[in-house]
Amino acid sequence: MRAHLARVDAVLVQAVIAAALSFAHLHDIASAAGQDGWKAWAYPVSVDLLLVAAWRRLRSGEAKAAGWCWFVIALTASLGANVATAGLLDIDQVPAWLRILVAGWPAVAFLGGTLLAHSTPPTTDDRPETAEPEQPQHIEDQEHAPDPTEATPAAPATEPRPAPPAVPVPAALVEHARKVAAEHHNRTGTTIDTPTLRARLGVPLPMADAIAAQL
Repeated sequence: MRAHLARVDAVLVQAVIAAALSFAHLHDIASAAGQDGWKAWAYPVSVDLLLVAAWRRLRSGEAKAAGWCWFVIALTASLGANVATAGLLDIDQVPAWLRILVAGWPAVAFLGGTLLAHSTPPTTDDRPETAEPEQPQHIEDQEHAPDPTEATPAAPATEPRPAPPAVPVPAALVEHARKVAAEHHNRTGTTIDTPTLRARLGVPLPMADAIAAQL
């Protein structure tokens, strides 16, 4: 538990230090570009908030293209300020293009934050209601259905199937067939039929019929 807390504390301390340094660099760039007073402090807040909003959109899994676009823009602004304050830029002589970028950043950040905040995916309540499935018209069919209590004409009697000719079957084969039939019944819960019995025993059809008659 202590080791876990130590790791968490180290991560938090590192995050606070990195955020403070980045915040200070953005403030210095904004101040050098002519944004004095509270406006210089508002610039790092704007950049960090846009970065967090874009990251949340990426984590949500929706509209990732917009999330990546504004995440890269905010990250570029933050990294650019950090690199610019590393001695590569003369703070006392800020070029005109940097002044233009700093002055135009509020409009860019407002546009990005608005798009990220108000382009949320529709919820289930906003989705159009789907048409209800058509009800089966079995009621009308039942009105015209014949009454099951009425007498139905008897089907013509079919002639009985002639008994298969007597085929001599060894007693051992009959005993083996009984075991096969019992195993089939235990496995499937049904009585074995003649084609299945014939396939299991590998005997001709007449002999299979004769064995089935003795089971």
